[in-house]
Amino acid sequence: MLRRESELFGHVKGAFTDAKTDRAGRFELADESTLFMDEIANIPLNLQAKLLRMLETGEFERVGSSKTLHSNVRIISATNANLRDEVTAGRFRQDLLFRLNTIEIALPPLRDRREDIMPLANNFLRQHAKRYRKTFGGFDETARERLMQHPFPGNVRELDHVIERAVLMSSGPQIKARDLGLSTGGGDSRGLEDMSLEV
Repeated sequence: MLRRESELFGHVKGAFTDAKTDRAGRFELADESTLFMDEIANIPLNLQAKLLRMLETGEFERVGSSKTLHSNVRIISATNANLRDEVTAGRFRQDLLFRLNTIEIALPPLRDRREDIMPLANNFLRQHAKRYRKTFGGFDETARERLMQHPFPGNVRELDHVIERAVLMSSGPQIKARDLGLSTGGGDSRGLEDMSLEV
């Protein structure tokens, strides 16, 4: 718990085990700029109170210190949870929701915007091919069909990981459906026994 608090607010030397030096937290480092907080619904209630104070007053203390610091930060937050349901369940502070929810952008899941699948897949293919120093001529028709049919419950992150896996598994000039590892019940995906350790 202290480590999570330290990540946001920083700590001083000796505040907890392994706190060998003073360390600035995210809010201190992001002063006069923007801080992105992903999965905001997962912040524990005790930290939510400290986050609310920071957002309302700009004041916080590093873990293990009584010295009050100031930071002027714009927050952009994201979550896949319904924060109103989390408030009703007592897991998220209503006052923090009101403070964060100045402008709300609801992004539909990938399954509801299928026209984005292939542009995103092609972008991820370029990124991962470069990372793993491989060359591909894109996706063959079977791979494109499989991608367009998959429901992607994990949204864009799942698509990214599917494409990374395909880059690692593919041995041909194009990504094929079996390289994607998306189950169809037909047992046509490639397993670890097909992988090579050659670079």
